[in-house]
Amino acid sequence: QVQLVESGGGLVQAGGSLRVSCVASGRTNSLHRVAWFRQAPGKDQELVARISTRDDSLYYVDSMKGRFTISRDNTKNTVYLQMSGLEPEDTAIYSCAASSNPYNLGVYRYWGQGTQVTVSS
Repeated sequence: QVQLVESGGGLVQAGGSLRVSCVASGRTNSLHRVAWFRQAPGKDQELVARISTRDDSLYYVDSMKGRFTISRDNTKNTVYLQMSGLEPEDTAIYSCAASSNPYNLGVYRYWGQGTQVTVSS
């Protein structure tokens, strides 16, 4: 089993920056991919970015490119999402998720509880 715990959310003004973290514990060596998702009030959950734990390959949703950066620190079992140029539309609960199935990387078996990011105008 793997446990994921997010932190770093909070209130920030439009145009500001924030970094959220996702710390993994347990059988972390079983993971192949870690992703950040977000869900805004009244909207569906959406993928923000993901990173491979095998080759560090990255993927960003087009609307996030240039503003958000996903990275990881193996020594801390932590994946970060650095967000800049934040807009009120970025207000959401940000959750990290992890996949351990190398044959179906899009299935995220493990989820954190989420951290609230609120961007004021």
